[in-house]
Amino acid sequence: MSTVQETKVEKPEMKRKFYHLIINGEKLESSNGTTFKTYNPATGEVIAEVAKASKEDTEKAIQAARQAFDYGKWKKYPVNKRSRTINKIASIMRARFNELVELEILDTGKSLHAAQGQVMQAIEDFEFYASAIVGHRGAVNSVPGPFQNYTEKEPVGVCAQIIPWNYPLMMTAWKIAPALAVGCSVIVKPASLTPLTAIILGEICLEAGVPEGVVNIIPGSGSEVGNYLVEHKQVDKVAFTGSTPIGKNIMERASQTLKRVTLELGGKSPNIVFDDADLEAAVDGSLFGIFYNTGQSCEARSRLYVHESIFDEFVHKFVEKTKKLTLGDPFDKGTHIGAVIDQNQLDVIDGYVKSAIEDGADILTGGKVAQVKGFENGFWYEPTVIANVNHKMKVVNEEIFGPVVVIMKFSDEKEAIKLANDTEFGLGSALWTKDGARATRVANQIQAGIVMVNCPFSAFPGTPFGGYKQSGFGRELCIETLDLYTETKSIISYYGSRPLNPFGL
Repeated sequence: MSTVQETKVEKPEMKRKFYHLIINGEKLESSNGTTFKTYNPATGEVIAEVAKASKEDTEKAIQAARQAFDYGKWKKYPVNKRSRTINKIASIMRARFNELVELEILDTGKSLHAAQGQVMQAIEDFEFYASAIVGHRGAVNSVPGPFQNYTEKEPVGVCAQIIPWNYPLMMTAWKIAPALAVGCSVIVKPASLTPLTAIILGEICLEAGVPEGVVNIIPGSGSEVGNYLVEHKQVDKVAFTGSTPIGKNIMERASQTLKRVTLELGGKSPNIVFDDADLEAAVDGSLFGIFYNTGQSCEARSRLYVHESIFDEFVHKFVEKTKKLTLGDPFDKGTHIGAVIDQNQLDVIDGYVKSAIEDGADILTGGKVAQVKGFENGFWYEPTVIANVNHKMKVVNEEIFGPVVVIMKFSDEKEAIKLANDTEFGLGSALWTKDGARATRVANQIQAGIVMVNCPFSAFPGTPFGGYKQSGFGRELCIETLDLYTETKSIISYYGSRPLNPFGL
């Protein structure tokens, strides 16, 4: 991997009262002067004011990206030069790691250990693609007769990238890094609830030497800015992470211009614990699988299936450990569960839990809005375990996006697979067993893009991340992602000694 010599430069303070749009290398206010406030979910307090992009600003960003791609030098850089620049982005992020973590916690309310892990992965994403692009090239193909065929990989063009609120910096990195690696230009629309670290990342890209117009950051509303990007003829690709209903809407709008689309959508991921599993490991891994990031993860393992012979013992251990999870100051190293993103999401979570109670389910622990001392104005929900449920209940079928897990019995391998696949989603899944053959059999039959075997972790740089069914399509975080941002051009040449005369005239 290439390295870049770090230099001493004056770095602007990340924490500030106002955050600008970034268009064509400039920090700009909205063309109509509109702003919005962003809040700390842990306290309910205003963190900062943010420029709110209008359609006029979005058009300006599209034209900046278009000009940068069509007439700029970024896509023409030798691969090793792009690689060095991308490594420089990572280097700056490493130097400012603690600042990025602090800002991410303030903007999301997530716990310190969650924010640290996600910021580190964002850095490693850039490092991964700085290396991966060096080996990403076309191929020479064997064809009959005196012909030669080879392919070239060319950047797809201007890419609109729409980021969710649950992993603001990490998801921005997942999208920007591969697009930059192949030579595309990008327009990033961060979630309005969590725009700050995406804006900072745009500034870091400029500091690292990415040319003006190649990376543009325009926070604004999805209905205005997002739709304008998706429908625009000069945008060549859309990458979206978010809910399945919005993903369907984006796909429909993008179809009018036949632009490329990558969708990473919702999930209702199963977690299967077999009777021969290491019980302690399964309990601890299952705990992390649902309550990490306050359960606000698309691949959260929110449906827990446990073999009937160990069900009671597992549930007892799982519930007791759930009760020990700490809610509190997100900056405290001892805090396990951070805040819910806002009041609306808090109401959604509570509504699902109440529907389960109405349907006859049992709340084994949690089940209500939490009161956290010193953070009374924040948005908190108790880690919740629900039993006595079935697949007809909303709480089992629909994505809750919070710290809520449903737990059910199964009798054998066949039933476990059937229950796991009984969902419209297919993003993540997990299974716990000491039987290697069983692990392979079950993993091969689960309809999901990700299967975690005796492991609670779903993503590392280099591992494909994406789903089946209504969890979307396309894979991020891996070498194959580079193909989503490139066109493959096939070039056929004739090297025979006689001129070709196909019609024989």
